[in-house]
Parts: sequence; C-alpha cells; structure tokens
Amino acid sequence: MMGAFFDRHADDGVDDAGGDEVSSPVWAVFGDLMAGLVGAFVLVFIGVLLTQVDLVNTLQVEVAKRQQEEARRIALEKALAIPLASGRVTLNNGRIGISGSVLFDFNSDQLRPEGELLLQALVPPLQVYLGERDEMLMVSGFTDDKPIGSSNTKYQDNLELSAQRALTVTRTLINQGMPRARVFSAAFGAEQPVASNADEQGRALNRRVEMAPVPRAHANAGASEATLPSSQPGPATNHKP
Repeated sequence: MMGAFFDRHADDGVDDAGGDEVSSPVWAVFGDLMAGLVGAFVLVFIGVLLTQVDLVNTLQVEVAKRQQEEARRIALEKALAIPLASGRVTLNNGRIGISGSVLFDFNSDQLRPEGELLLQALVPPLQVYLGERDEMLMVSGFTDDKPIGSSNTKYQDNLELSAQRALTVTRTLINQGMPRARVFSAAFGAEQPVASNADEQGRALNRRVEMAPVPRAHANAGASEATLPSSQPGPATNHKP
C-alpha cells in the first residue's frame, strides 16, 4: 500500500512539471505581445506629439504673419493719413490708389495738373515708409477690355496704354524726389480686372493705376522677384474717365 501511495504522488509530480513546462511559453508570448503593444503606443504617441508641434509652429508663423500685415497696414495708413483724409487716395490690402479721373484724361498718359500735385504730396510719406522697411514701390497700370480705337494711333493696345500710364506715374514720383532705386513700374493691360467689363461702371473701375510697397530684391535673393502683397489686385482707384 505504501508503494502505491508513493507511486501515485510520483505520478502527480510528473504531471505538475509538465504543466509548468506548458505554461511558460504562454507567459512568454503574452509578454512579447504586451511589449509590442507598448511599443506601438509609444510610436503613435510620438507621432501625435510631433503633429501637434508642427501645428503649433504653423499657427505661430501664421499669427506672426497676420500681425506683421496688420502692423504694415496701420503704418501705411498713418503715413498716408493726410492724403487718405482728402478722399482722393484709397488704401486696400496694401495697395494705394487715386480715385476718379484725377490722374489722366480718357485714352491719355499725360498727367492732369491735379494728379501731379497729388503725386507730389504722396512722395514724402512714401519715402519715409519705404525707407524704414527697406521696401520698393511697384506702380501698376491697368485698363478695361475695350480695344484701343483705330483713331488713336499713339498706343498699339491696352497693354501699351497701361504701361505708359505706369511709367508716367513712376517718372513723376522720381521727379518729385522718390529715389530711382525705390520705385519701378509694371503693366497689366486688361488683365486682372476688379469688376465686370459688361458696363461702363465696371470698366471705369478696371481703368486704374495702383501703387503697392513690396519687398526689395536683395543680391542674395538670386532671380527672385518682388511680388504684390496678395495674389489678386485690390479695388480700382485711378479711373480713365
């Protein structure tokens, strides 16, 4: 009987050892699984954290850009306070314009006397503004889409008319004291209208000259060019009557 007792307990010992051998691999697999889950969680957490950092940086850059644009607008309004108060000069999205038919007669690139006087008044505040920021002034000419009449042999097309008007304003600014290195002209003809050309009111808005401060192209900028403050031109301000 004692022999049977010892034999039974010996068999139980063998069974327990076998159970331990079976359970060990299970715990090893479970440990590997947990380690993998923790690693994946860490990777996801790092990815989310990096994304948040990028978003914060982007937001900070955008906020700084908007603050600079607002400060620029306020400074330009302050510099042009007197001309703006007269109602003959407008400011929209960083673009300076002269309303009505102050500058030119119809189909002409010759300044009217009152237009020349107004440009003369703009030079001192613009010189200060551009000098403080080391910027340049871009003078742009625009027209409506009506072709130049056959009776007008001075201009080949609207592009040439807009170019001559922009050049006239540019040269007048220089003659009134604006440094040549601070101003340049551009012509767009009937491109980039700000109103419909279907009626006279819209065409009058599209016939305009605009002036916009732009960053100076430095020597280390390579072939980069100064651009307008925004992708689309502001409202028309100088009308060809």
